[in-house]
Amino acid sequence: MRFYPLVIIVLLIGCAVMSFNPVDKGVGSENTMINKGLADFKNKLDQLKSDAYQFSEDKISLEELQKSLKSTRNSFKEIEFYVAYHYPEFTKTHLNAAPLFHIEAAGTSAFTLPPEGLQVLDELIFSDEAADQKEEIKTITDFLYNSFASFYLSSVKNGLSKGNNKTLPLRIELIRMYSLGVTGFDTPGSLNTSEEATHAFLGMKKYINDDPYFKNYNIQKANTILTEGIDYLSKNTDFEAFDRIEFYKKYIQPLYEEFGNWDGRSDDLKEFSGWNVNNKNLFSSDFLDPYFYTLLKQNEDNAELRKLGKDIFYDQNLSDNGKMSCATCHLPENAFTDLKAKSPSNVEGKTVLRNSPSLYNAVFAKRFFYDLRAFYLEQQAEHVIYNEDEFNTSYESIIKKLKTKPEYRKAFKTAFKNGNISKENFSKALSSYVASLYSFESDFDKFMRNEKEISSDAKKGFNLFMGKANCATCHFAPNFSGLVPPFFNENESEVLGITTKPINQKPLVLDSDKGRINSPVKKENSWIYENSFKTVTVRNIALTKPYFHNGAFNTLEEVLDFYNEGGGEGLGLKMKNQTLAPDKLDLTQTEIKQIIAFLNSLTDVSRSK
Repeated sequence: MRFYPLVIIVLLIGCAVMSFNPVDKGVGSENTMINKGLADFKNKLDQLKSDAYQFSEDKISLEELQKSLKSTRNSFKEIEFYVAYHYPEFTKTHLNAAPLFHIEAAGTSAFTLPPEGLQVLDELIFSDEAADQKEEIKTITDFLYNSFASFYLSSVKNGLSKGNNKTLPLRIELIRMYSLGVTGFDTPGSLNTSEEATHAFLGMKKYINDDPYFKNYNIQKANTILTEGIDYLSKNTDFEAFDRIEFYKKYIQPLYEEFGNWDGRSDDLKEFSGWNVNNKNLFSSDFLDPYFYTLLKQNEDNAELRKLGKDIFYDQNLSDNGKMSCATCHLPENAFTDLKAKSPSNVEGKTVLRNSPSLYNAVFAKRFFYDLRAFYLEQQAEHVIYNEDEFNTSYESIIKKLKTKPEYRKAFKTAFKNGNISKENFSKALSSYVASLYSFESDFDKFMRNEKEISSDAKKGFNLFMGKANCATCHFAPNFSGLVPPFFNENESEVLGITTKPINQKPLVLDSDKGRINSPVKKENSWIYENSFKTVTVRNIALTKPYFHNGAFNTLEEVLDFYNEGGGEGLGLKMKNQTLAPDKLDLTQTEIKQIIAFLNSLTDVSRSK
């Protein structure tokens, strides 16, 4: 449970900058259902604000305030697909931000700000300490009310942004529901996931039946699935018992595919999101577009370029001492890791700072390295090239070496029209190879696509991963990494309180690596990033031990024991800003084994050659 200094929040009241930043431009009249929904949400906020004040004066009970918040959140869920699509930054920052401090840039400076909105209120109002947090509840409610009131007045006066595509917001909402909704990420206090998913379905149903645009399509199938989904959700309200496999296969995926079959699928999100709008299943290899995350463009990529990149990847001669290649730390037989706690340096007897992560699906990230210091895949390679403990060289030296090799001169001529052996072409070749190392053909992916069966333990483990164990609130489906849905255009880092050794080995000491706060990205030099590290994917995790940035944990059992105790803070170690909840998960040994069975089902090294 996280509460925030009241003085900081008070200073921000009335100062919220309305950064609408819509995905698409254009103003005009819009679906009547949306206008009614906005008005209803405004009315619910009016009531919530009144109730927050009455609660602070002991005029209503906590249960009444909780009921008011639920009603407000349900109202928002009916229009979330529209508002969060057209005004993503406003929604993420002011309406429904995760209950964590965040950095907000302003020119060349950046500020560390507390969170605001519905998620924060859900955590506060449904906490055991709600009675002691009356002023915070009132203040955050005021802030939410003022932010939305300004937005609402603007929408009434100027109209709403309209996109070229009516179905993309619906499909994005389905991704949001599955990756953030039913996992409890969106309702950290109440875990009121089924009821909110019901209202999200209701909003979609109203929308497609109200807007004349959809009269051109056969919406009967979608209506049937939505109706049946609403009935299913009304009968399955227990957060821990909820079957997220059944829900996906019966309702989320069929709707996702059906909406995708409707005409007019112009890509409004091409420059904004890594999601591939042509995808038909969240667990298919084409769910994300690798070219969104690299400087390399799809029309530049080809088999010859990938082969050249592979040759570069394995070439030790490119390092200063001629003994280190990319494959030194990223071996294909180990899912492109090296099975060492920390990778070896080019200096005898020395290691680099951190553990070597897998390169499978590495391209699907907006930030690279554990401290997120690189913004592109190409920039990640640059850091390795110039690092004194790694390649300890320069692009100039590498290009000079490549030009002396006839085989490289020929390969560059084959891969590029200009045939230039240059820094730019070198980077494109290496990116092409690494970007080809995606991994979405695991047993679990095939199971979710109805192509293969998996064990009962793996199924139970997935539901635990997505529910009780809270894994999926950081390792977001379907990539199971910190690449944030539903737009997949930013990466999260987390403060876990990692120890220097597994928790069954005493004494327990926090790892001394300060992580992201020491990265060269000066705008992010904030106390919230001390001991903060990138959330990497758990795909192929069965092959990539040891674990965490320091490689201090050798088995998945040790990792899960650490999480089960609530991380460093849960173990009694002093942490400034642990983002992992310090509460114990109370997972049984059987449940831990089931989660591991699921994690093992995520193994896929079919593209290792």
